Amino acid sequence: MERKSVLIIGLLAVGLILVAQLFNLQILKDEYKITAENNAYKYVTRYPVRGLILDRNGNILVGNKNTYDIMVTPIEVKEFDTLDFCSIFNIEPEFVKEKFKEYRKYRRRIGYQSLTFLKQVSNIQYSIFMEKGWKFPGFSAVSRTSRNYPFAAGANLFGYVTEVDPNFLKKNPDYKSGDYVGASGLEKSYENVLKGEKGYSILLRDVHNRIQSSFEDGAYDKAAVAGSDIISTIDGYLQQYGEELMQNKVGSLVAIEPSTGEILALISSPGINIDQLASINKHYKEIVNDPYKPMFNRAVMSAYPPGSVFKLVNGLIGLQEGVITPETRYNCSMGYHYGDRKLGCHAHPSPTNLTQSIMMSCNAYYCYTLRAILENRKYSSISEAFNNWREMVMSFGFGRKLGSDFPAELGGTLPTTNTYDKIYGKNRWRAHSVISLSIGQGEIGATPLHLANLAATLANRGYYYIPHLVKESPGSPIDARFKERNYTLVDTTHFHKVVEGMYLAVNAAPGTGGTARQAHVEGLDICGKTGTAQNPHGKDNAVFICFAPRENPKIAIAAYIENAGFGGTWAAPIASLMVEKYLNGETSRPDLEKRMKEANLQQYVPIKRRR
Repeated sequence: MERKSVLIIGLLAVGLILVAQLFNLQILKDEYKITAENNAYKYVTRYPVRGLILDRNGNILVGNKNTYDIMVTPIEVKEFDTLDFCSIFNIEPEFVKEKFKEYRKYRRRIGYQSLTFLKQVSNIQYSIFMEKGWKFPGFSAVSRTSRNYPFAAGANLFGYVTEVDPNFLKKNPDYKSGDYVGASGLEKSYENVLKGEKGYSILLRDVHNRIQSSFEDGAYDKAAVAGSDIISTIDGYLQQYGEELMQNKVGSLVAIEPSTGEILALISSPGINIDQLASINKHYKEIVNDPYKPMFNRAVMSAYPPGSVFKLVNGLIGLQEGVITPETRYNCSMGYHYGDRKLGCHAHPSPTNLTQSIMMSCNAYYCYTLRAILENRKYSSISEAFNNWREMVMSFGFGRKLGSDFPAELGGTLPTTNTYDKIYGKNRWRAHSVISLSIGQGEIGATPLHLANLAATLANRGYYYIPHLVKESPGSPIDARFKERNYTLVDTTHFHKVVEGMYLAVNAAPGTGGTARQAHVEGLDICGKTGTAQNPHGKDNAVFICFAPRENPKIAIAAYIENAGFGGTWAAPIASLMVEKYLNGETSRPDLEKRMKEANLQQYVPIKRRR
């Protein structure tokens, strides 16, 4: 066959294919007709029900309730009684005028689109509107859901849902104006799981733009797909109880199950009022202007000095480095004296060994220990020794994000050799220059989540699971990183020596020097460590970490209360009440519970008020 003939046949074949495809698209395929002639159709969005958030026992923490949005298709609107319309929704006529001024300005861009005119109107307003709807052509109502909260707790933990804004839409083209998105907390972390998938109905218009019927009896409609539920690690009743204890206090409580890393409670106080969460936009200005910053989640965002609880880390590093043993004893003369300076301590029997130093929270003991770590002759310089110390501290999770599934988690602070080279000059600083690190002061900062993770690490005798907020469930596996053990660089054989001191701090006989006697609960074998962190902005911060029971621990907890003074006075009792509530289901100390709930420590916290 001639070359010319082959070319002609090929061109004819291609032409036939194109003609067939055009016929298929233009004549046979209705879905393409719908797109090409969309001014003849009205798309009504069907919004999905957002997934529920459940607690570890199956109780609903975050649910849904029916609500309604009022929609408007500007091109369909005709003259209507503005005052009558405004009276239904309790809005001003000026609001309506401004809206339509905006619609006229962008009429070409809007075209036949339906826009959200009013959000989350009440059931009463919706009912009145449906009775009078014929008076307001171009307006309609669409069913939506908004969040409700069966437990009066957890606002900062759950986060809130809000309507997308233009900046969000630029970065997330899959969303459209009028959509809602999780903006903080679990709602944000698990947005892709909770949000579901929108659907739509297609309605047919006539030449006068009047809705006639459903197109093709709904054959091309798409049903909305509900979001998936998530099972959180939270114990709803423990979360609620913790928030009651933290009323009128500034600080945080974080409780973890040591054997899994599952977060049992995460409390930031003062927090957002749960009643404000479902309609956050109405209360946003009030919330952001609150001088106590209720939207700021102290549990994962505040880098506090850890105070004396950090002595446990230095003690373990000292054991690992071989510069101390459990029998090592140091004197304390109301503090640690170096040159003409002194790092003070409270009155207690002296000298102390390791166990006693933990039980009595001796400052001097850990000054000697840190000095021995940094002046260890196996290192060529203090910088090398410090870098080794820092690496060990980081293995406990400090100085970095732990990697939890909470979106706002911060990493705290941990100084480097460069930090002190800048302060003192290169090679011009010594152990005494950084001695405050021995007791968790100075340039170190940790979140309450870090401290709760330390308690879990001690409970496990040397390892932790990354703290997380969602449990694995059928069809929803958790990230593999949450199942991995993270071992510290301290040998596990050393931990029981420190745990003994923690046990005595809580359970030693009265009068023997235990700093956490107020945390004692008969039969629970709570192991804990008090801390009193210096605070340049007011009274000292109270700190307490603990776990229980001593063997096969079920809960580890950190309590951090700003401007509350000695850790044993407020933080230890509150943490122990949480432990007792979780392990026993009830508490046995009503007078202590009442005193903790009614105490108002918020009055002692200096705040910067907005002018």
